[in-house]
Amino acid sequence: MTVRTRIAPSPTGDPHVGTAYIALFNLCFARQHGGEFILRIEDTDRVRSTAESEQMILDSLRWLGLEWDEGPDVGGPHGPYRQSERGDIYAEHARKLIESGHAFKCYRTSDELDELRETRKAAGLHLALKPADLALPEEEVARREREGWPHVVRMHVPASGTCVVDDMLRGTIEVDWAQVDAQILLKSDGMPTYHLANVVDDHLMGITHVLRGEEWINSAPKHQLLYEYFGWPMPTLCHMPLLRNPDKSKLSKRKNPTSINYYRRMGFLPQAVTNYLGRMGWSMPDEREKFTLDEMMSHFDVQRVSLGGPVFDLQKLSWLNGLYIREDLDDDAFLKALRDWAFNEEYVRQILPQVRPRVETLSDVMPLAGHFFSGVPAIEEGDFDGVKLGREDLVKLLQFLTWRLETVPAWHKEALLTEVKALAAHFELKMKDFLAPVFIAITGSVASTSVMDAMAILGSDMTRARLRHAIAVLGGVSKKQAKRFEKEYREL
Repeated sequence: MTVRTRIAPSPTGDPHVGTAYIALFNLCFARQHGGEFILRIEDTDRVRSTAESEQMILDSLRWLGLEWDEGPDVGGPHGPYRQSERGDIYAEHARKLIESGHAFKCYRTSDELDELRETRKAAGLHLALKPADLALPEEEVARREREGWPHVVRMHVPASGTCVVDDMLRGTIEVDWAQVDAQILLKSDGMPTYHLANVVDDHLMGITHVLRGEEWINSAPKHQLLYEYFGWPMPTLCHMPLLRNPDKSKLSKRKNPTSINYYRRMGFLPQAVTNYLGRMGWSMPDEREKFTLDEMMSHFDVQRVSLGGPVFDLQKLSWLNGLYIREDLDDDAFLKALRDWAFNEEYVRQILPQVRPRVETLSDVMPLAGHFFSGVPAIEEGDFDGVKLGREDLVKLLQFLTWRLETVPAWHKEALLTEVKALAAHFELKMKDFLAPVFIAITGSVASTSVMDAMAILGSDMTRARLRHAIAVLGGVSKKQAKRFEKEYREL
């Protein structure tokens, strides 16, 4: 048997370090067994998936040195490797499940589902909806089908009992079927949910081992049941521990930069980032901190993965990156790294139109454009004294903008301007006054290039990181403020 593993990221935003972490361990497991590693794009979310995000995923994983044997860009015998191009395959398999009695069409409306859940909650019953809960009289189903009502396809699940799932790291996992709902397999738009697409693709692509985050443990019973329904052997499962913030909470972009693009833009070396991700819950046999990807692949043993939540510590990553710069880069390599990092032609060409109209001598460039070639600006609380806003409103403005920018699907100046205008109207501020504190947060000064152009060029995660830094410099957001802010933000 040839070992085959995969990674299936969603192209719905910046490429996440968690994706790289799981990809790294799948790659190492495959290579350690002389196997193959596959990249599949999970782009069934028609609203949020973008070609730009997909390309960023490919670029960032390759930047880290993670190469795949099959995928949307390199092809392979099991394509297509984008789920959006496999719709007929999922529809056919959903039809087979309906015909075999393992799935059913559900015509329940959103209002009816909400009412069902509320009724069950009030009665103190489990919240998982079962096929019996969702059933409608036959004549009502016939009427809705005849009239062309929208419907989803759901799977049948047991009403009681225990599902036993085997895991490479955790051994036997037991999940109560009472907590498992009649999962939607096909949405009303005909697109599959993760659960159906994941199972069908893994089988058809010959995946033998699935290494994924522990957040999927509760979905394992549904997947195991689907394999049984189809009569297919199930891949061996391994649920990896989630990356954590220093406070042990799940790593999230609201607390830490999570985009691979951020670390690339900050000037971290790819080999250092890959090395650090390899240290997330795993260790070399000799326990050394610094090792190459090739060394990790040759020594990899999944049983050395610790189930304690690995902490993603920026200070530790910075220390390791410094070690690589000092120990692995001579002057020539250091110069090349600098050029590749920010002084490359593609990046500088984006900046030239911003500075050329504003300079008289070349020495004027760095004071004007220094923020394009740095990390987080060295700003202080007093830098905001000239802003015509009270301290709480100032912090709220920056916080609202950070949240708003988290939802921008395509990062370009026009999209950013739309969000800024909407928030300026909410705060009843002229654009100039709204952007004043943003200018300081992003550029670190009060006289520089266009802040909107700077945000577009710097990218989403670097922009948000600078806004979060400015909020911290201003004293941060207290728990009481956070509740008020979130309530007001939801009403926008």
